[in-house]
Amino acid sequence: MASDIQHADVVIVGTGHGGAQAAIALRQQGHDDSILMIGRDSAPPYERPPLSKEYLAGEKGFERILIRPEKFWTDKDITLRLGAAVTAVDAQAHRLTLSDGSQITYRKLIWSGGGDPRRLPVPGAVLPGVFYVRDKADADAMMAALSGGAKRAVVIGGGYIGLEAAAVLRKLGCEVTLVEMLPRLLARVAGEELSDFYAAEHRRQGVDLRLETGVHSVLGEDAGRVTGVRLDDGEEVACDMVVVGIGIVPAVGPLIAAGAAGSSGVDVDEYCRTTLDDIYAIGDCAAHANPYADNAVIRLESVQNAHDMAATVARAIMGDKQPYHALPWFWSNQYDLKLQTAGLNLGFDATVLRGDPATRKFTVVYMRAGKPIAFDCVGMMKDYVQGRKLLESEPGKVDSALLADPEVAIKDLI
Repeated sequence: MASDIQHADVVIVGTGHGGAQAAIALRQQGHDDSILMIGRDSAPPYERPPLSKEYLAGEKGFERILIRPEKFWTDKDITLRLGAAVTAVDAQAHRLTLSDGSQITYRKLIWSGGGDPRRLPVPGAVLPGVFYVRDKADADAMMAALSGGAKRAVVIGGGYIGLEAAAVLRKLGCEVTLVEMLPRLLARVAGEELSDFYAAEHRRQGVDLRLETGVHSVLGEDAGRVTGVRLDDGEEVACDMVVVGIGIVPAVGPLIAAGAAGSSGVDVDEYCRTTLDDIYAIGDCAAHANPYADNAVIRLESVQNAHDMAATVARAIMGDKQPYHALPWFWSNQYDLKLQTAGLNLGFDATVLRGDPATRKFTVVYMRAGKPIAFDCVGMMKDYVQGRKLLESEPGKVDSALLADPEVAIKDLI
């Protein structure tokens, strides 16, 4: 019945970084009507990156990774509806249907649904002891397995999530075997210099790396618990737990079913608007023409992207339309190493190395047609900060010899 349908002026689907920041930005910019956030997670908005780093390692408790204290949302009159999923969107009626059958109408909808972990498509992948690292419940389940005596882990996937999990597991005393189908680590996001460095570092820390190796199946005992992984060459690696980090699937099903355009994620314009009236999308699931990728349509899975898109949408809703034009940046913590990345290296045709990887402090600069387009900085905060400013200045061609000299400040090349 219509009287049972709840209404909110702005409904935000997703309580991760993007959704939380959208609500915060709306209030900061003077939005005084109702805001409702809907989240599948049962916990209030919290940071996701620490789940594979400090939270998993036990170095940060949950209270320390909350995006804001719980009282903040009440004080700002932002309603949280947790443990609920949107199952259908009626774009014409401006109405959502939730997993419990209830319905909500809206004036504006911000979709910040993120993504679901890509599942391992092999026999045995659903056995107890196979873990993904996407939300607090995932990390808590891994921590419980470790507390219960798990000491041998197989990590599947040589991207950042897999490498960060491997680093934490080694720090906690586990034997770790990492399996990656491609010839090198970080193959999709980094050049060979960085891949080789992290491969050497993980081996130095005791990780057994298996590159160019696939997984045939996950093995379990009669009770169902994981006992090992069978590789595609037939070798069996014994383990007590399996951690899978092979990417995400954008959580946009209800939007696509409602008629929104999109193939990988949901398509948005420069103001983060979908092709459906009054519906915006931000964060991991939003496919956009990125100015730092020659306007190629891409998705960015980063806190920066979620925050900056949230700010773009909040301004648009408040009548101050400004196109999304933020320099992408990322970070990764592994062991005592901090990697900071600025820019996108898509289509690079050369790299410049600043410093010596043997010192565990160096920078890789990605070039295209003689111009720097991205920086990977390991333990080089100054290079990272100045590299960001250089990229934001939309630089022309830069002398590679000067760029390669660590004694030459990057800021002097702007």
